[in-house]
Amino acid sequence: MALIQETDYGTPIRKSDAMVSLVIDGQAVTVPAGTSVMAAAMMMGTKIPKLCATDSLEPFGSCRLCLVEIEGRRGTPASCTTPVEADMVVHTQTSRLADLRRGVMELYISDHPLDCLTCSANGDCELQDMAGDVGLREIRYGYKGDNHLKAPIDTSNPYFTFEDSKCIVCSRCVRACEEVQGTFALTIQGRGFDSRVSPGGTDFFGSECVSCGACVQACPTATLNEKSVIELGKPEHSVITTCAYCGVGCSFKAEMKGNTVVRMVPYKDGKANEGHSCVKGRFAWGYATHKERITTPMIREKITDPWRIVSWEKAFEHAASEFKRIQTQYGRDSIGGITSSRCTNEETFLVQKLVRAGFGNNNVDTCARVCHSPTGYGLKTTLGTSAGTQDFASVSQADVIVVIGANPTDGHPVFASRMKRRLREEARLIVIDPRRIDLVKSPHVLADYHLQLLPGTNVALINALAHVVVTEGLVNEAYIRERCDPADFESWARFIAEDRHSPEAVERVTGVPAADMRAAARLYATGGNAAIYYGLGVTEHSQGSTMVMGMANLAMATGNLGRGGVGINPLRGQNNVQGSCDMGSFPHEFSGYRHVSDDATRHMFEALWNVPLRSDPGLRIPNMLDEAVEGRFKGLYIQGEDIAQSDPDTQHVTAGLESMECIVIQDIFLNETAKYAHVFLPGSSFLEKDGTFTNAERRINRVRKVMPPLAGMADWEVTIALSNALGYRMNYAHPSEIMDEISRLTPTFAGVSYEKLDLLGSIQWPCNEAAPLGTPTMHVDRFVRGKGKFMLTEFVPTEERTGPLFPLLLTTGRILTQYNVGAQTRRTENSRWHEEDVLEIHPFDAESRGIVAGDMVLLESRSGGITLRALISERMQPGVVYTTFHHAKTGANVVTTDYSDWATNCPEYKVTAVQVRRTNRLSDWQEMFLEEEQRLKRIETPLNAAE
Repeated sequence: MALIQETDYGTPIRKSDAMVSLVIDGQAVTVPAGTSVMAAAMMMGTKIPKLCATDSLEPFGSCRLCLVEIEGRRGTPASCTTPVEADMVVHTQTSRLADLRRGVMELYISDHPLDCLTCSANGDCELQDMAGDVGLREIRYGYKGDNHLKAPIDTSNPYFTFEDSKCIVCSRCVRACEEVQGTFALTIQGRGFDSRVSPGGTDFFGSECVSCGACVQACPTATLNEKSVIELGKPEHSVITTCAYCGVGCSFKAEMKGNTVVRMVPYKDGKANEGHSCVKGRFAWGYATHKERITTPMIREKITDPWRIVSWEKAFEHAASEFKRIQTQYGRDSIGGITSSRCTNEETFLVQKLVRAGFGNNNVDTCARVCHSPTGYGLKTTLGTSAGTQDFASVSQADVIVVIGANPTDGHPVFASRMKRRLREEARLIVIDPRRIDLVKSPHVLADYHLQLLPGTNVALINALAHVVVTEGLVNEAYIRERCDPADFESWARFIAEDRHSPEAVERVTGVPAADMRAAARLYATGGNAAIYYGLGVTEHSQGSTMVMGMANLAMATGNLGRGGVGINPLRGQNNVQGSCDMGSFPHEFSGYRHVSDDATRHMFEALWNVPLRSDPGLRIPNMLDEAVEGRFKGLYIQGEDIAQSDPDTQHVTAGLESMECIVIQDIFLNETAKYAHVFLPGSSFLEKDGTFTNAERRINRVRKVMPPLAGMADWEVTIALSNALGYRMNYAHPSEIMDEISRLTPTFAGVSYEKLDLLGSIQWPCNEAAPLGTPTMHVDRFVRGKGKFMLTEFVPTEERTGPLFPLLLTTGRILTQYNVGAQTRRTENSRWHEEDVLEIHPFDAESRGIVAGDMVLLESRSGGITLRALISERMQPGVVYTTFHHAKTGANVVTTDYSDWATNCPEYKVTAVQVRRTNRLSDWQEMFLEEEQRLKRIETPLNAAE
């Protein structure tokens, strides 16, 4: 194996139907119009020296190293900023150019440390390469004059250093921060000899830098370099894999030395990220080898006992024996399983297969249900398929972008950078959110409208927008006639035109000015291609499914479906939320979203699995917990999920877990749920497994093993061994064989194979005979269900209401540097940016309660209370408070309720009535949490001796 070297064309490759022919160094070449001379030369294999140019950035023309001669033109223009012209004759190698380039390089090197042998970028430095390419052998200028050789080194960022003495002020880092990331954190400070790169006059850690790594990747010298490279040296081979954080699904080159990851480099050919990354995927992978990883199986009789290390065989034997005992004693339906949105498609498929075929019931659920199940229900009902309609690249064609209940800059930063690029090109923006997220106003981005609604009023607002479209004659009637069911549309149009749905009537409910709602609706309907992007602020409500259908109604009414730049696009939270749903992780559906009661589908699975399957839906997670509390549900297999921290109403969750007799946890750390477990099966990180993830745009990406599993078994192997111990035999030699079975059983995956994935790089389902290369845009000629179905979306206020005891509304969300429940990111340096969850509260609400910034406050609801630090913030409107849920010690879900979506049971995390007051003590729950943490630390576990 060797390092994967990607071609750098120097400037972006242009797309054009018009082609231009020219001659470079005597060789004819034809390229798309708009291509630079530099890129045209590279296309034919001729590398022109460069320093300030790279194909991820627009041409800049500052280094003067890429000079060429063009017949008929005076001077020596820069090839990066010179577009090709028909019949142009270019010379890239002449004696004149050689002299000029050596002179330029000599000036660069005259103010650069000559420590190549000990430099961290030795062998991976473009400046070093270019000095060799131009034949520089001596420097005529000494170091006696002014220079920058003693400039300080900034080591404040936990992941990379900034060594100013090696900076050549090529501006690549500054431009990457602007053009690729869109943060504008870096600038060139000073002029002439005093020019230097500056992160806003402070150090990198204290600056606006979001540590996405774009500047590090763009740097042609050792000025910006990963600390891991400085410590471990240059990597020697690489493997392409997929990030295991959010639903963007970025492709990376894991660059290795042996089995040690040196760095993760975003892969330019990754269709989801196109060479970009965020702080989590780029740098926060150290958790995979963290000292707290559990790499040996463990068992115990009672949860008050210490763990005992055992062999894999003993662990499987014990777990299988307990599950069999429970089913014999309490019945076949007394056990179940939970799949993970962090695991691969193949691993998730096996868990639901184990439950259905091995346990003999349909008691399988997934953490995806507690975030995006309303997406599946709402989109399948209206359009016919349970997923988003576009690929990420489609946003570049959008004229109007609507962001509803999502915070892309924190939750999906790589996609947010792509979106911000389009917004800087003058696309219009509507933000619908109770909180003033960064997109409302940030560098070079300003929302046209921020509809700052009250939590829980989404459906009322979407109905008001639709009311404007219908009553003001903005409906795309031709589209409706061709694509939608006319009777359904007429019924919906009459419903939505009622005065009670008007912005003026709805203003009292939502708190959004009627004029703003009317203007936003007109912009969406008439502004050109209009695309909706939404997140958990839509789905995690008691009317989550209704809201998804409401958005589909609005998109169909205006004809904003079925082409580039439009659509309804869920921003999935975890890396494989889409995949875990696709694989049949719900108690009522097989893979491909087909109901278990459908005889033809069920018989197909039975024939391949050689076992009869149940036709009645099983239990969802809340039902399992309810049944456990009632004494009827006693066993649970949980793969890669921490429901004690992530699910709502924590005290009810833990009561259910405490009532069970055998909980089997499969994970990489002893999480909060593991406190209630009886068997612990070590899991594997994404770096230790083969498989696939499916991202938010339905893109199936390969996950490739870069190191052996630390515990000796990958997750898919563990599930197989457990199933075999139970008596239901599974026989797979490699995850590719599991995917082959998935493709045989799942129509949307019918054309998917590892061979095709390796050939194409990635595939967006549906992939079948009708679309052998996949489907970037859904519903192009017709909806999957045939005619689009308009649904009546009656606004029903949530049962969770404010009152004298609980006058405020709590809503929750995520932050850039931490991920989900923090099991991974809290074990990395990312915690330096977000050490604890805080409560954002408006100055009015804080002042009326005597709260100042930094005070400890008690956040109480009808379910319970927690203590956390107050952050005074005008991001929130009066009457609404906000917190994240990344730290276990916070216990944010202690206060959330058990209200849920009417159709899918997706919890209503986003609306909780609360009170906030100053305090000087921890909540009762947090006191119990800390006591349990101390108790666990006192338990001596023989970690170095196997039974």
